[in-house]
Amino acid sequence: MTPEEKKARVIMEIRGYEEVGSEVLEEPRELKGRKLITAKDKEGSLVLFLCISVSTNVTAKHIEAFRRLLVSRGASRGIVIARSRYVREAKIRARRSKEPKIELIPREFPTFNIFKHEYVPEHRILSPEEAKEVLERYKVKPYQLPWIRASDPAVIAIGAEPGDIIEIKRRSETAGEAVFYRYVVEA
Repeated sequence: MTPEEKKARVIMEIRGYEEVGSEVLEEPRELKGRKLITAKDKEGSLVLFLCISVSTNVTAKHIEAFRRLLVSRGASRGIVIARSRYVREAKIRARRSKEPKIELIPREFPTFNIFKHEYVPEHRILSPEEAKEVLERYKVKPYQLPWIRASDPAVIAIGAEPGDIIEIKRRSETAGEAVFYRYVVEA
């Protein structure tokens, strides 16, 4: 199993996705020989993981081919995990893809579940209703909460995006459990 496949399975574990299958792509030509892992999210929507294990930069052509593949298979989300870097145009193309959503996982992302470490607290994305309730309780705007970067490994692992509010629960010897809220900002 390649490190990229391990990362895909870690993300599935953290987000509660169920793996359906995997295949080596023959089509489209830009993605030939790449591993595709199929999963279902908690709502039953299709999520595709594209694992690029070769050391070639991921370009806009790769992202566009993957977007077309997502549309043809009816997937709601696509996640690209690559060994090498994403060129600027690929990042822009992925960011602009709203339906289906495309995530680019950085090569520095760990191949293990970071939440199993004793010093990494529980992170959870608040629903819009929960976020509204928190903002009203503390009488603040989202940007007035402490910030957390979208490039933080915990934020990437749970799938949070800029604009989301995250609840972080830490164990505390004095308080028992301490709850913190963070506003996700662009990396």
